Amino acid sequence: MRVRHLGGEGGTGLNRRIAMALLGGVAGWTVSARAQSMPVIGYLGSETQERYRSRLEAFRQGLAEAGYIEGRNVAIEYKWAEGQYSRLPALARELAARNINVIVAAGGAEVALAAKAATSTIPIVFEMGGDPIALGVVTSLSRPGGNLTGVSSLSVEVSRKRLEFMRELRPATGKFAVAMNPTSPTSGAQLKNLQAAADALGVELVVLYGSQEQEFPGMFTAVRDSGAGGLVFSSDPYFAYRSPQLAALSVRHAVPSMTQSRDFPLAGGLMSYGGDFSQSHRQTGIYAGRILKGEKPAELPVQRVTRVELFINLKAADNLGISFPPSILGSADRVIE
Repeated sequence: MRVRHLGGEGGTGLNRRIAMALLGGVAGWTVSARAQSMPVIGYLGSETQERYRSRLEAFRQGLAEAGYIEGRNVAIEYKWAEGQYSRLPALARELAARNINVIVAAGGAEVALAAKAATSTIPIVFEMGGDPIALGVVTSLSRPGGNLTGVSSLSVEVSRKRLEFMRELRPATGKFAVAMNPTSPTSGAQLKNLQAAADALGVELVVLYGSQEQEFPGMFTAVRDSGAGGLVFSSDPYFAYRSPQLAALSVRHAVPSMTQSRDFPLAGGLMSYGGDFSQSHRQTGIYAGRILKGEKPAELPVQRVTRVELFINLKAADNLGISFPPSILGSADRVIE
């Protein structure tokens, strides 16, 4: 390429600017071409990136096991609903409208259902705690068909077990509260299971509803006002991702509480019982990598993470004046002192 010299100091400066602009354009084209040469994962999450931090670490570990490192040989475009489930369908459609190789819908049934509604052609890998067949996400676990496959844990199925643990911890108590998120697609099935467990245990249930953080303090106050001996949270990502806030409230109101996520007792809460999210999100990364290598989601069976973990916090129990019976201590996967 020849650049004509216009002469004089001003001309030299103009020529230099033209040359720099051309070089910058070439450099920008090179970076863009490099990015376009990578496969792109669209990652749809119900919360913020910070709330997903530990889950993302597990996902990236699985992705690396499949041979992909973000920024090196795969690009990831993130869309976050920031705790507002109503935003998920629009965010899923935004991803589907872009040049995405696979969509990862991690963190609950609401995310998977939004992704499924957005596209029937782009491969989708979901991660949830509920039954994907009952929720209408897939028709078969062994051969899911269509464009979806993924990972499911037992978090939703073991909601009733949390009530059983709470009764075992407080055998003289005849009333317990359960917290439900009415916007969750699994809330109806979980409440039915919890009520069946309450009937079998001979205890009364106080059902509390909450889907926004500002409702949390009132839920704990309602437990105390109702005379319930403890609070059991149903399995829901909105609750799980707010474990530190819930732990702080349980301490402040002196309410024995139990959730699905280990983050709750790690933050000072009493107990948790639920699926191992590190394994489910890691497997999601592995599946995303396998699809990028050419495997079809229709031929990848839905994985079931059957490991369920029980975490207990002895300091929280001491502050509440509660002692864990040997049966619970012996069953714990981790005891926090």
